[in-house]
Parts: sequence; C-alpha cells; structure tokens
Amino acid sequence: MDYYTPRSKTGARQKKISLSAKEYTKIAGTIASVRRNRVQGDELDNEVNGRGHSSREARYNEPSFIAETSFVRAPLNSRVSSGAVPQKSKGKGKQESLDHVSVEIQEAMILEDLLYVLMGIEGTYVTFHPDYSPEEDDPLQGVHFTVASSLDSSLRDLVERILPLGTYYTAISSFIEHRSDLDYGLVNHALCAAIRDMLKDYQTLLSQLEHAFNYSPQFSLQKLWFYVHPTVHTLSLIYQLILELGSADDPSGELSGSSSDSESIDPEEEARNEALGIGGAKLKAVLSEIDKNGLATSSGIAVKGGEVLTIIWERMQNMSGDPTANMLYGSLLKAAGKPYVNMLKMWMTTGRLMDSHEELLVKESKFIDRGILEMDYTDEYWERRYTLRDGTSSTTSKRHLAGVPSPRSIGGRLPGGACVPPLLEGWKHKILLAGKYLNVIRECGIEIRRDPHDDEECSMDDEKFYAFIEKAYSHANQTLLQLLIKDQQLIPRLRSFKRYFFLSHSSFLTHLLDLSQNELRKSAKSVSIIKLQSLLDLALNNDVHGDEALFREDVKVTMAATGLYEWLMKVVGESGQIGDEIDPSKVRDEKKEKERDEKKPLLAIDALVFDYSVKFPLSLVISRKTILRYQLLFRFLLNLKHAEQSLSSVWIDHKTTTWRQTMQDQPEFEKWKPRVFLLRARMLSFVQQILAFATFEVLEPNWRALEGKLDKVSTVDQLLRDHVDFLDTCLKECMLTSSKLIKAFSKLIATCSMFAMYGPSFTRSANKAVDGLETEQDQARRWDTFIKFEANFNHWFPIYLDCVQYYASSENVSLLPLVVRLSSIKTASAAPPSSSSHPPVPSS
Repeated sequence: MDYYTPRSKTGARQKKISLSAKEYTKIAGTIASVRRNRVQGDELDNEVNGRGHSSREARYNEPSFIAETSFVRAPLNSRVSSGAVPQKSKGKGKQESLDHVSVEIQEAMILEDLLYVLMGIEGTYVTFHPDYSPEEDDPLQGVHFTVASSLDSSLRDLVERILPLGTYYTAISSFIEHRSDLDYGLVNHALCAAIRDMLKDYQTLLSQLEHAFNYSPQFSLQKLWFYVHPTVHTLSLIYQLILELGSADDPSGELSGSSSDSESIDPEEEARNEALGIGGAKLKAVLSEIDKNGLATSSGIAVKGGEVLTIIWERMQNMSGDPTANMLYGSLLKAAGKPYVNMLKMWMTTGRLMDSHEELLVKESKFIDRGILEMDYTDEYWERRYTLRDGTSSTTSKRHLAGVPSPRSIGGRLPGGACVPPLLEGWKHKILLAGKYLNVIRECGIEIRRDPHDDEECSMDDEKFYAFIEKAYSHANQTLLQLLIKDQQLIPRLRSFKRYFFLSHSSFLTHLLDLSQNELRKSAKSVSIIKLQSLLDLALNNDVHGDEALFREDVKVTMAATGLYEWLMKVVGESGQIGDEIDPSKVRDEKKEKERDEKKPLLAIDALVFDYSVKFPLSLVISRKTILRYQLLFRFLLNLKHAEQSLSSVWIDHKTTTWRQTMQDQPEFEKWKPRVFLLRARMLSFVQQILAFATFEVLEPNWRALEGKLDKVSTVDQLLRDHVDFLDTCLKECMLTSSKLIKAFSKLIATCSMFAMYGPSFTRSANKAVDGLETEQDQARRWDTFIKFEANFNHWFPIYLDCVQYYASSENVSLLPLVVRLSSIKTASAAPPSSSSHPPVPSS
C-alpha cells in the first residue's frame, strides 16, 4: 500500500534527533493547555523528570499526558491496544462541552482523539457508537465511532471522513485474529499474513502522524486528512473483502439439528467417522461443538482454500477498473494462493496429496487403497480414490452429486476446497490426472524424482504456472504409459484377451467342448469347476503354442449366475445401456430368479465363462468393467459356437444311410425329410452367418483400429477411454445393446439349440420309419414336434431380420453386411402334407 509520509517544511527539523529546550517547552505548553486537568507551571519540570507523581495521582483522577515521560518520548506506546477487540480508554473524565472552547483548541483536542481512534481506541470527544456492545456485535463488522455533537461544524466534516479508518482497522484486526485459527487452513493463514503486513504500513503511517502531531506546529486536521486519504480507500477495499469472506457462510439451517446434513454426508466420510467412533449422534455432537467454537460455518465447511481464492478473484474482476483495487487484490491473491500452488505442485510432481485442511480441488478417499485391487481388480482405485471435490470428471460433463457439498445459499459457490478457483477451471482435470498417474507409479514402488526447476516460485495468475501444469501432466503421462505398455506388457495382455475371449484361436475351445461335453450338460450348480479348469488347461497346453500361449495360466473357468440374454434384457431394459458399473446381482429379481431356477435350471454350457487374473497396475486398464464386457462377448460367441457345433453334428447324422435312402412306400416320410433338411440348413446358415459377421466384420476390424490407436496414444486417460470404447462398439455392433434385437435373437438361438438337441430323437423316428415299425401316432407326434420348431423359427427370423434392417438404416450402419448375409437365407418352407391329422404350418 502507498501511504503519504508527513513531512515538515523545514529540512533542518527532519535531521534533528532531539528537541531544543525552547521547542520542548513550547510543545509541552500547548499540550498542557488543551488538557482538562492542568498542573501548575512550577510543577512541570518535576513531572517531566518523574518527581511528584504520587501526589499528582492523589489530586487528580487521571494523570496528564504532559506528566508522562513515556508519552513525550514515545507517544505511540500509550495508544497501542493490547488486543484486536477495542477497549474503552480508562481514566478519562466525563465529556465536557466544546461550545466555550475556541476552534483552534477544538482542533487540537480532536486531533489527539483521532490518533486514538485510528488505532481502534475510544477517545474523549470521539467515542464508540452508543449502540456498540463488544459482547453482542460481530467483531468482523468493526467498531463504529461517533463524534461529540458540540464539535464545531467546520471540523465535523473532516472528522467524519476519517472515522471509517477506525472501523476498518478494528474489523481487519479481528478478522486476522479469528482466521488465523489452525482449522481455517493455509490459504486463510497466508491471506491473514499478507493483510497483517499491510497493516504494518498503516501503523507506520500512524507513528509518523504521531510524530508530526508532537513536533510540528503546522500539523492540522486538514493535513491529517491529506495524509490518510489514500489509506481510507485501501483499507475500505480490505474491509469489503473480509465482509464478503465473513458473509459467505450459509445462514440457512443449523449444523447440529438439520436432517439434510446427515443425508448429504459422503458414504466414505460416514464409514470413516464410524471407524473413528464418532458416527451418528457422536458425530453431530462433535460438529455442534466445533460450530459453537466458531471453527465451522453453518453449512459445516468453513470458507477456506479454493473458495477464498475465488472470492478474491471475483472481487478483482468486478473492480478491474480501479487500479488500486486491482493491485491490492492481485497482491492478496498472489500471497493467499502461494500455499495452494505449493500443494498443487507437490501433487503434480510426486503424486502425494498433502492437504490436511481439505482446501484443494482434489479429494482423496483413503478407504480405497491398493489392497482392494489385490483381492478384486476393479477400477475403483482409479475412478474413486482420487476425485475432484466438485464431482465432475473428464469423461462426462455431468456432476456426480455423491459426496459433493451443497452450494452456498449466498453466492451459489461450492464451499471450501470444492470451489475450484476460476483460474484453474480449465486445468482441473489435468491437475487431477497428473497426480493420479504419479500415484500409480508410486504404488508400484518406483521412486519419483522431482525436477529442481519445479521448485521455482510462481503464482496462480502467472503463465509459468500453467506451463508447469502442462509439463507435469505430459511427464506423468509418458512415465505411466511407458510403465503400462513396455514394462507391464499391456499390448500382449490385450492380445491374449482377444485370443481367449474372442475365440481367435478356436481350436482350443472346440477341444474343450469335446472333452467336457458330459460335464457341460449338467446344471450350472452341480458342475465341477475344478474339473473344467483342468480340462481347460489340457486344451490350452495341447492346442496353444508359442506367443499364443502367453499368460494362459491367468485364464480361469467360472460359472455365471444367470443366462446371458436374460441378464442383458434386464440391464438394457432398466438402464438402456450396459453401463460402467453394472452388477448382475443388483438387477436380478431374486424371488422370480429363484422360481425360474427351480423350474428350469441353467445348464453349464449356458453359464460357462472365462475369467482373467490381472495384477496392479494393469488392473487399471483391464478393470472389472472391461472384464465384464469381454465376458459378455465371449458368452455370445460361445453360444453361437456351441449351436454351430450341435447343428453340424445333426448335419453329419443326416448324411447317414437312414436319411439318404429313398423310401417309395413311405411318401409321408419322404415329405418330412426335406422339411427337416431345409430347417436344419437354414438354422446352420443363420448361426454361421451371425458368427462370421461377429468375428470377421465386427471384432477383427475394431481390434485393428484399437491397435492403431494404442500405437499413437499419448495419454493414459485416452488409453482407458479407447479400450472401453472398443468394447462398447463391439457390444453394439454384435447387437447386444438393443432389447428388440436381443429378444428376437435369443428366441432364434434357443430354437436352434433345442432343434439340435432333438436331432437324435428325429433319427430314431427315421429308423422306425425305414424299418416299417412306425405307427400313425408316431408319425403325428413326429410332425407335431417338427412343425413347432419350424413355426417358431419362421416366426422369429423375419422379426429379427426386420429389426436388423431397421437399426442398419437408422442407428447402426455397421449392420448392413449382416442384412445382406441374412437375406440369402430362405424364409419360405415347403408345403405341409395334406392330412387332416397334421396341422398346417403358420405362414412366415
């Protein structure tokens, strides 16, 4: 702050360290003449030399300032308040009227009082406002002063212009004392230190004014106003700032008695409180006690951290036309933001979050640690351990409200650290990710070395700071990318996923199905997982060699809890898409599922699914949500592969002599056989076309596109996004995200599988017909069974084809090749025999 320093007109006077006897006597006489209690002229020397003090105190209620050597030699000592709260000056007598005093004497009296008031101390004729109460009034509002009504009107105007300085000083001093409490955080401490330094300049000005008052006969009220005039504006700017900081608290609702507060508590915070033994009523009692002590606002979060910087920045922007305000708030922003910037730099260069007062925009959930990943490789560590306090994420603009405090009722800002400074709004995601990347590297036991140039001081409004953010973000990206791709062999891992889950090497699966066909015919609850795992290991050891055998020991056999298409229908029906955090147990209707399982148990072949063991830090990329998507695609392909294998077995059976010989004496049987051949051919063609489309026109092209992206990827976040996007695209193009397509396809594939299961039964019926042992009742049963299959396939196939054509023309252009493939399958069947005992086939 710029202050005017009072100067004497005589240069020689400035150089003098002591006063001459004449000057000393003149000043002492002037002061003595304006005091109510005067001492005799012959006692002056004794009083100045410290003699006769006890007798004077006995005679007068208040000693004269002239009688105090400390006042004459160091006059400011008698005016310095011991605390921030103003105290009434003791020993002053009753205020007397100034009507009988000359204007010159009034000016001298009021000048002395103003030097008190400028330090927040009550004077004789300038006193506290009658409504002022130290116990009830808010100290942050400051103390208001009033001047005696008997003061001459020519002096009153100048005095009232100066009086706000006393109010500003007392308010600012109270703010510094109050906000210097430990719980208000480092940003408030730095702000208070910066304001305290400014008050030192103000106190220096007061000491200079005190000196001029005592040693300059030309010092007047007009000169006092001339010197303090610039300071009035400066202190008023600080006063307005502290008022806004003090009024930013949310006045609505009490911390201890509001039910909404308990509802807004973050589950992680609630769990932590319970672990510490302060959950429930204990927590409310502790928070209530904190509020009583003034350590928290009514919303439970003090104005600290990013919120303080935001308020200073907004005031700076709103008063950008005022050079003084712009310079003042700019210096306060730089000083208050220094600890905030240092904490951000520590986070972005080491991955350590040193934020004991929760002031930063980054939040840590300490209950989520690496131990969770060792037991269940999920992406919670990446998604939820470190987040932004305002609830936003880099993948979506939607704000997650869980754990995010409600905005202030005044100003609408998020409280505390959840309020992101406007200067960092566009950089907050890079700040978060840079620290997260380095934190992963630290968890792997790799030492992170800081660049010495990173310790260079820079402020939040400095271009160097944003260049540092960009540099730190790029460095963290490249370091973690190298760790994942090169050191942890991410690309070979993903290729092994393609190999085992997408059936790129399907010979091992065919071998597995042949070895375990008896086991897979059992129900999912009674199957032996250990036996299936040993058969899988045998198939992989025999059929997978070289580079394709990498990581085969990580593939595990498990059983799903529900059928693929039933689960997909429930998920897509409830959420409209396969989300990132879908849990099958959450979307199952347990009662209905239990009843269904009792009536029709799930077969092992329909529940078979592969799992994969992934260790940290690869579990961040191959997380639970990506494993789920791989498993959905695997079950879809396995279902098609099993149906194809079963229908191929029926086709081989149809090539035997029983089916190929012509029976002239069995015209009804000869009409039935081509109908069976045609239906089997159509089903097999349908399954093969879907399998070929999914394998060669969906999975392979998308995989090659993913490999191309992985070669050029520059950020870890982009790597994660590309991987999930690849899986979501595969699911969509494989028609596993549309309820209409899933329903029609599940009916068709179930019909094909059931028809393949009835293949041996049809062969036995054909043998009876060839041997002439078949009765008319057997013929009717054979026709009835077949017509049900044919009618069901003829009903659902055109529905499925229409759905595919619709989505290919409107939403999913990638389905056009499938439309061409399916159109080649004949949709008409041969005419039924003209027998009243056989029902006609429904039209397709």
